Parts: sequence; structure tokens; C-alpha cells
Amino acid sequence: MDILTLNCRGLNCPQPVIQTKDALEQGHSSLEVIVDNEASMGNVSRFGRSRNCTVTVTTLDEGCFKILLEADGEVQKSVFDASEYSCPIPEGKGLVYVISSASMGRGSDELGWALLQTYIQTIKDVDPLPTKIVFYNEGVRLVAEESGALEALRKLQEKGVEIFACGTCLDFFKLTAALKVGQISNMYDIMNSVNSAARVVSPF
Repeated sequence: MDILTLNCRGLNCPQPVIQTKDALEQGHSSLEVIVDNEASMGNVSRFGRSRNCTVTVTTLDEGCFKILLEADGEVQKSVFDASEYSCPIPEGKGLVYVISSASMGRGSDELGWALLQTYIQTIKDVDPLPTKIVFYNEGVRLVAEESGALEALRKLQEKGVEIFACGTCLDFFKLTAALKVGQISNMYDIMNSVNSAARVVSPF
């Protein structure tokens, strides 16, 4: 029997549960749901059991979980209260975006560069806004070269989003003097930002 995989990394609750619900009600009796935090893992597991599914959880790398749900028969549509599966980001910790490349996805670098600019332009439309955006390795090109991302980053900074660029990386690519938005940072600040975040999101 084919197993449907739902990649719910980067989604806030209750979205992983809603996607799971929709897939089960569409007749998929075997699902693999991949999430990137314990709250979503717990909510998807709890929902699956409420629909009489057998639930098996496997811990993956980088804090992710794979939840296997196997339904015994067809899952009927029933009353669903999304608020029961909410898991907001804890206040004061927030969300951190990490940009570590100048290309989004694999294949064409030119297409990947264009996609990454669009990705950054879209951050403002997604709730919640990040508290910080961290750029390192070739990702520092986004804060030091003219692109469609610069104006979007300036507006995010005006809204209180902190933008950090790896100083070592800027030096390596000879872009230190070209920095156009954000502040130069070091590995300690980058590690502290990531470790203290409620959630870390990367487009790669």
C-alpha cells in the first residue's frame, strides 16, 4: 500500500494537523507526516489517535520527527476544532530564519537566486514575523549585492526584525564594505540566536 508523505516542516500548528485531517478524509489510510518541533509532533499524534489510527513516531535529524499514521478503515469527516491543536511560538523567544546559500533548491543557480529573492520578499506576508534573519556563507550576498531582496529586508528591519550577516563570510567574499542592510555579526552571536530561538526555519 502506498504511503502518502506530508512535509510539514516550517508550518505552525494547527497546519500540520489540518493537512493530516484532510489527507485522512480523502481516503489515504497510511500517512507519513514530517514536522520540525515537538509540539506539532504531539498534536499530530494526538489527532491521529482520536481518529483511531495507529501512530508510530520516529525521531529524525535536526529536531524533526516522522509520524506514521495507519488508519483501520475509512476515516469519516467529523467535527474539528483547530484551536485544540494550536501551539504558538513562546513569547520572547521567537522565530529565526537562516539563509546560508545564494540559491534556493538544487538545479539552476540562476533560478535558485531568483527563488530566494522571492522567498525573502514573502517573509513579510507570513505570520509570525521572525525576530531575526541570519545570513552566512554565500547567503551574505543577499545583504551586500543589489537584488530584489534588499528592499524587503530593509522593510523587515524597520518592523524590528534583526538582520545579522556573518563577518567572516563577508570578508571571504570581499563584501564587507558592500554591506547594505543589517549588521555584521560573529559566530557566537549566530549560535546564540539559533540556540535561543523557539524555531529555526531555512529554505534549503
